[in-house]
Amino acid sequence: MHQINETHDPNLKSWVESANDPDTDFPIQNLPFCVFRESGGDGFERIGVRIGDKVFDLQNAVEYRTSFFKHLAVDGVMDASWFNLKYALESGANQPFKGVRETLIGLFRDVTEAGVRDKIASLLIPASAVDFALPFEIGDYTDFYCSIFHATNVGSMFRPDQPLMPNYKYVPIGYHGRASSIVVSGTEIRRPKGQNRSDAEKPPVFIPAKSLDYEMELGFFVGQGNELGSAIPIGEAENHIFGMCLVNDWSARDIQAWEYQPLGPFLAKNFATTISPFVVTMEALAPFRTQAFERDPEDPQPLDYLSDENNKKFGGLDINLEVYIQTEKMRNENIEPFLISRSNTKDLYWTVGQMLTHHASNGCNLQTGDLMATGTVSGPGKDERGCLLERTWRGTEPLEMPSGETRRFLEDGDEVIMKGYCEREGFRRIGFGECRGRIIPAA
Repeated sequence: MHQINETHDPNLKSWVESANDPDTDFPIQNLPFCVFRESGGDGFERIGVRIGDKVFDLQNAVEYRTSFFKHLAVDGVMDASWFNLKYALESGANQPFKGVRETLIGLFRDVTEAGVRDKIASLLIPASAVDFALPFEIGDYTDFYCSIFHATNVGSMFRPDQPLMPNYKYVPIGYHGRASSIVVSGTEIRRPKGQNRSDAEKPPVFIPAKSLDYEMELGFFVGQGNELGSAIPIGEAENHIFGMCLVNDWSARDIQAWEYQPLGPFLAKNFATTISPFVVTMEALAPFRTQAFERDPEDPQPLDYLSDENNKKFGGLDINLEVYIQTEKMRNENIEPFLISRSNTKDLYWTVGQMLTHHASNGCNLQTGDLMATGTVSGPGKDERGCLLERTWRGTEPLEMPSGETRRFLEDGDEVIMKGYCEREGFRRIGFGECRGRIIPAA
């Protein structure tokens, strides 16, 4: 686990004034990585770092090789071929990024001399003037099912006599998703078509999904992979995690209900997954570690390969997650997005380290840029349910919108906005930005 150090000092201030706003997701203590291109420009994508309402052009800073950025420059690694984080990490096996956050904090501090500020300021671009891209070229995507509250709720709807399957408390359950349909926040989501058999007395029909849903999840990127046939011990798991983002695993529940037996999710899930553009590093998250989920005394303890003392004490994450919806009518009437749920990753039954270790335990070779997600993050309360399937209890308890509308599932024109942030006394609030997607009609 990464240690708390002077870079987490809540009293650190920046000469980038917007980074000192107490409500910003991106103070000097955060500095998440991203990939961007300037709006209206030549479309050239490059690596940046978010601070306040600005994006620092890290790639050009390295390319300039000035004395101010000498600690960021690693010959043959950080150069003009760096157009996403995957190639950068593959080239240098994570080493270029060790110390980058610390170095940048030193450059952005309010005590930095004027001459240095001027040089750095020339590489700051307003975030409003850029378009963000996927931070990694994602080769593989795996989605887990690691919230016991979510699993119990869903199981209660379909299997009231046995909400949880016997394996749930022994093994982190997951499935392989579709990497090619992962899109960055702000991308419109077209309503998928699929087979629907809502009437059990008739054959299925191929129609646009009627029960379109979101899933509020936390994602994490593999920084350094493992060789085929090798495993990753639980004590080393987080050395392989580069950072985290927000994930919306869009789901077509009516398609899913018909197709998922016997092999699980397929077309109901693979039409789109939205992620936030900023990768918050594990270093920045160090103050917000917590113990792993406290299991009931009668629950089995994790098997030895999924257990160590450090993971038990600090494997959890204290990240607040919020979901908002704004309908077309709400936008037209200038009604602010409506908060539907608020949950926290402390309620995940399995830690991210356990997810990664289990994934590689059979010798599966994880690779740089692979994305993993936790599955829907839900808590014990009704307002902590991380998807509409739970929140409206399969549509039987519709939500009342401030516009007078009701929602059982998503309708065309609805925009889902997800937010994530960390707060703890004695430390600076940091956040993940937003993960947005608006539903457009089926083709």
